[in-house]
Amino acid sequence: MHYSSRTGLAFLLVTAAAASMGCSAASDTKSSESSADAQEDALFASIPQLPSKALSCAEDRGPGFMRCHARVVTDNTGVVQTSTKPQGYGPTDLAAAYNIPTSTSTATIALVDAQDDPDAEADLATYRSQYGLPPCTTANGCFKKVDQTGGASYPAPDQGWAGEIMLDIEMASAACPTCKIVLVEASSASTADLGTAVNEAVTLGASVVSNSYGGAEDDTNSSSDASYYHHPGVAIFASAGDQGYGAEYPAAGQWVIGVGGTTLKQETNTRGWAERAWADGGSGCSAFTPKPSWQTDSACSFKIVSDLAAVADPNTGVAVYDNYGSGGWAVYGGTSVASPLVASIFAAVGLAKVDASAIWGHTTEYRDVTKGSNGTCSTALFCTAGAGYDGPTGWGTPVASKLLKLAATL
Repeated sequence: MHYSSRTGLAFLLVTAAAASMGCSAASDTKSSESSADAQEDALFASIPQLPSKALSCAEDRGPGFMRCHARVVTDNTGVVQTSTKPQGYGPTDLAAAYNIPTSTSTATIALVDAQDDPDAEADLATYRSQYGLPPCTTANGCFKKVDQTGGASYPAPDQGWAGEIMLDIEMASAACPTCKIVLVEASSASTADLGTAVNEAVTLGASVVSNSYGGAEDDTNSSSDASYYHHPGVAIFASAGDQGYGAEYPAAGQWVIGVGGTTLKQETNTRGWAERAWADGGSGCSAFTPKPSWQTDSACSFKIVSDLAAVADPNTGVAVYDNYGSGGWAVYGGTSVASPLVASIFAAVGLAKVDASAIWGHTTEYRDVTKGSNGTCSTALFCTAGAGYDGPTGWGTPVASKLLKLAATL
């Protein structure tokens, strides 16, 4: 085709202008993304760094024992900060952050802890009343507390574990207000007693079981898996730890869904929230649990932790009412928030008959967390959040509305 010089010049000018506009559009997009990143960086940098401490149940008692994974906000002298009204995120906030739909599920959520909280049912009533949630009591069949063999010979009370207990059952209430709750209290924090309590939880009909504790791995991982944490048809969750990079058990268990931690902050974006890996959340490459066939990463030759994540940073923590342990309303964090919260979201949407393989087989139902780190490691994937899978946040945080659709197909 022949163009006159004038026509050719016009064609070249139009082409150049279009190319310029394309470059400008691309430049504007990059500039907009950069601006959004800078705004989010500033948002997270502005989060007040509050004093906090691990609960007394987080003490390391050595091989064969577990420690809880909860932290509570304190003053500068280490005294727990309590108030007459809740201060941290409540059920409405968590529902908004994780797209939790209104649920009518009556699935049973089991929380496994050590020792006894004598005020558990009364404190749960206070929490639910504060937020307008329906009563969940022994009398109406919603709440049940048992010892590790299903009876009422409760272990000795413990203030540290009481805080953990209330955190667990109140996160279950927040995510699934209509679900039934079973609190199984192990006689001690030994692996054997806590594992026995997990088995009892399943015997009592739990749809999901959350374990907000962990300990050092050892060569008994596989036997403990077989004895306590392998229950096909019941989703078993465990918090990944609050000491940064380094795998813990049972989150590193073969079939357990390990839950890491994030920092969660309200934002003016489309979601309304922003999330990054929490600096103290757990992750790691197991030294003992064989690589499951369904884990697709090539960085870790054994099982990699975590699978999923949710809010855990006490600086952006949740409101918990605990009269026996803390003396009122306090702000809690730790991956002990994340495990019962994620477990209860799965219960709320009817996605309970899964194990960790289902997480890796359906990875688009989660919100990818791409920033933040929980330490220094030889392989960045193990301790630094990035696009796709990473250790600190797994495949991301739940988008409950998507999980609801997934549940209908499984």
